[in-house]
Amino acid sequence: METLLAKIRDYLPEEKISVVEDAYQFAERAHSGQLRRSGEPFIEHPMQTALLLADLKLDANALAAALLHDVLEDCDVCTEELEDKFGGEIARLVDGVTKLTQAELLSEERSQLQRPVNSDRFAEAATIRKMIVAMAEDIRVVLIKLADRLHNMRTLKFLSSERQIAIAQETLDIYSPLAHRLGIWELKWRLEDLSFQYLNPAAYRELSNLLNSKRQEREEYVYRVQTALRAELDAVGIEAEVTGRPKHFYSIHKKIQKYAEQNKTFGEIYDLFALRVLVNEVKDCYSALGIVHSMWRPIPGQFDDYIASPKNNLYRALHTTVLCEDACPVEVQVRTHEFHNVAEYGVAAHWLYKEGSFTDVQFEEKMTWLRQLLEWQRDVSGAEEFVESFKTDVFQNQVFVYTPKGDLKELPAGSTPLDFAYRIHTDVGNSCIGGKVNGKLVPLQYQLQNGDTVEILTSKTMRGPSLDWLNANLRYVNTTSARAKIRSWFNRQERAINIQRGKDIYQKQVRRLIVGTTEGEAVKLMKLDSLDDFFAELGNGGITPAQVVAKLSENTEQMEELPRMRERPSGPSSGVQVLGVGDLLTRMARCCSPILGDKITGYITRSRGVTVHRAACPNVTSETETERLVPVDWGRKQTLYPVRIRLQAFDRVGLLRDTTSLVSEERVNIASCVSEEFEDISVISLTVYVESIDQLSRLFAKLEGVKGVISVTRTAQS
Repeated sequence: METLLAKIRDYLPEEKISVVEDAYQFAERAHSGQLRRSGEPFIEHPMQTALLLADLKLDANALAAALLHDVLEDCDVCTEELEDKFGGEIARLVDGVTKLTQAELLSEERSQLQRPVNSDRFAEAATIRKMIVAMAEDIRVVLIKLADRLHNMRTLKFLSSERQIAIAQETLDIYSPLAHRLGIWELKWRLEDLSFQYLNPAAYRELSNLLNSKRQEREEYVYRVQTALRAELDAVGIEAEVTGRPKHFYSIHKKIQKYAEQNKTFGEIYDLFALRVLVNEVKDCYSALGIVHSMWRPIPGQFDDYIASPKNNLYRALHTTVLCEDACPVEVQVRTHEFHNVAEYGVAAHWLYKEGSFTDVQFEEKMTWLRQLLEWQRDVSGAEEFVESFKTDVFQNQVFVYTPKGDLKELPAGSTPLDFAYRIHTDVGNSCIGGKVNGKLVPLQYQLQNGDTVEILTSKTMRGPSLDWLNANLRYVNTTSARAKIRSWFNRQERAINIQRGKDIYQKQVRRLIVGTTEGEAVKLMKLDSLDDFFAELGNGGITPAQVVAKLSENTEQMEELPRMRERPSGPSSGVQVLGVGDLLTRMARCCSPILGDKITGYITRSRGVTVHRAACPNVTSETETERLVPVDWGRKQTLYPVRIRLQAFDRVGLLRDTTSLVSEERVNIASCVSEEFEDISVISLTVYVESIDQLSRLFAKLEGVKGVISVTRTAQS
């Protein structure tokens, strides 16, 4: 308690501290005799939760609620008692956290009872919905829950391995992105690193060893660059604090994966440590940036001005990446001290300003994404769809685009002009007939990029959306909220039309893929009451052809029943993969001739890439230059299945060429091809090797787009 009091005395007035002390004494009495699974007194958990919030400089009421957040759930205490003792605001905060905890317990119970997956999705959706309502009422409820989750993650080792993985995955999927969306960097990276430690312990240990082996070299390099920049800023009279900024384990892990795609090694990742420059005023940010760019060459496309265009999570800074000494890339962030506080504390800084002399009058405007979220969750009805919406529309990487009037709009990465149209207004999306990006007409499937100016072309008469927009293979829309609005439009259409449309879709897109199944099986697997309900749902977009195909293929296991083609490596063409790196040139050592199944290691040669030896090869075990040894492994395998496809089309010159070229472009192998002509109709029979039903479905969608094609169906193997 003394540690907590020491922290809060730095920023809270003395009269507020007594509220926190009273809350601690009440919680200590209520939890008396209770122990956690770790064996420590239960009061340690709410105390650690409050300490985390004190680091974020939250207000006294939030700290009191953090100390009391488990008394309603685990003790003989009621909301009325809390309200009498501490007032309505603290009681409401505690009640809000308790409701979130109860939703989590529901999810845990379902998991332990091994309920169907859909049941878990309903429980997860219930948790998220409660979280949204709690945020709307008072966002401090979620800040307390984030701190509660962080301390639980720190003591996760006392749970079973199954619960460890489940909680860590939920943390990485929901809580860490939520901390990011609220702008609380300090909580975000801690939640990510702890989740990574449990979800991928082998990669975590390997990364820890790599970092320790290279730490001194990297720190010396960054210190040289940091010293040079500080001296230059001092010379021009800019008062600045220049520090090295360490990246954390999970972000480094993602960085290594990104570098592997570029065939770069771990040793080339110099921006594991970035520079952070803190200045007093906004004008100094741009002056300092000019100094950085005058000292080192900026890398094109690696500059972001989040001061002129702040992120919706309150974040403001200048970002650039420059080639410093030895032509190594180094990240540089420039921000004011005030911006830095907001970057570290996010929305939590709002209460710091309220308690102190500052005012944050723009707080409500900065939280517009929360109001959007409340609107979206009303549009989405199904539990599974709602969870997916929360994870994609809210937590994906974002792109920032402009309306023709210059208003900034934020969308998930991969969004299209149609997603943009539905974000503006449902009627704009429903009447969309085209889009312009930066003044030029683009396909509706175009993926928006940062800085694009988007103009939506609409029809004067409301035509309504096309059902093709819901076809995932065609990628017209990528946000769950847009898909929900399109489905809502079709739901309002006449049932008879939807039933007929559903029949057509079933014949065209489902039955052709799954041979030998009946419509009755589909109704049963999709858990609908009648065939008409099934067709109506398919016709109005309530269920998609991809979902039906997935269910039917799971049930019939048709891909597994087919004879398998040879297995092929999915990694580099040599069948050997250099771990943490891309497709490097490799060759087998003649001295030991390793074969598939042997334990192997790699040796970096001067001019011929990596030579692969058996791990026990004397030439490797006696090697003195151990830094030239790299971990390697045999490439993963993929199983391919033969599928017979029958394509009918109007006969024309180039039909066979166009068909086979498209199959090749989809990276699908053709085993045989027979073409027959019947008057003016051509029938092409193909045997192709595919990895899955999903790949086959995508191939069918592409083949139907070939000029003159009448139908594409899957036939039984002869």
